[in-house]
Amino acid sequence: MRTSTKGPSKKINSHHTILGTKNQKDAAFSLLLLMPAIILCITFILIPIVDSVKMSFTSYKIKNLTQGIPGVWNNFANYTRLWESGKLQDSIVVTLWFVGITVVLTFIISMALALMLNSKIKGARFLRSVMMIPWVIPTVIAGLLWAWIFANPYGLLQYLVKVFTGGRIDDFGILNNQNTALWGVIIAALWKQIPLMTLLLLSGMQNVPDSIMEAATIDGASYMARLFNILIPYMRSVIAVTVSMCIIENFKQYPLFATLTNGGPSGATTTLAVLSYDEAFVNYNYGSGAAVTTVWLLLMIVVVFIFNRIFKKSQD
Repeated sequence: MRTSTKGPSKKINSHHTILGTKNQKDAAFSLLLLMPAIILCITFILIPIVDSVKMSFTSYKIKNLTQGIPGVWNNFANYTRLWESGKLQDSIVVTLWFVGITVVLTFIISMALALMLNSKIKGARFLRSVMMIPWVIPTVIAGLLWAWIFANPYGLLQYLVKVFTGGRIDDFGILNNQNTALWGVIIAALWKQIPLMTLLLLSGMQNVPDSIMEAATIDGASYMARLFNILIPYMRSVIAVTVSMCIIENFKQYPLFATLTNGGPSGATTTLAVLSYDEAFVNYNYGSGAAVTTVWLLLMIVVVFIFNRIFKKSQD
């Protein structure tokens, strides 16, 4: 005896059709909601990047613009000139030193402060509010504040050095010395960036289950064992995001350098950001400035990619 399966088959097909239609509608609605963000990203991020990369292969000077002459394609002439002058290599080295030192110190100090605030000390809420003041202050204002502190010979730092050395050191211009100028900018960057990273790491710490920490304490695990075997592994995603943000923030750091050293003395603090500005808006060579910006962007992408790869391998 033969049985008919047409009825259930039609119901199943109809059910899948309804689900398929519903999923398509949800996808279309999601795309519609994302369209404003996509349009803004393409208009203000992707198109300028493509235009900048294209400009880096042209001779694009302001005198040509005033005469209505478009940029002339010159292949790698901008990159070759920057490389042969030594400016590009020097700025890459300064940038990597600045980013590396600032990111490492920011993370270490922020982690220590977050651990302190997470220990339920008295006045923790007040300290959280007060410590956010440096982050809220605009970067240019922060740069001017530190410029006054580092000013020689009438800055606060100069005064404190005189007091603690009994007047034996009467010339301590940290920003005027090639060996210390970069450290002056690093100190200002740390003061500006530590509050936000501390707050982000603290929020990550507070998501770690108390029961696990209590169980480890009962089992006799030391503080350092709980820190490296429980707390930090639970915070890996937060650490990855905050450090990546810090790397990007310091790669594109320009206001502090502009207000404190402007790339000096003798190029000791000329990062890729400073060199890009100088080439484009001081030397009025937009093609050369775009070439520096392209190298700057590629280097930042490579550094962030390497960090994420290393961090991911450490998780395995």
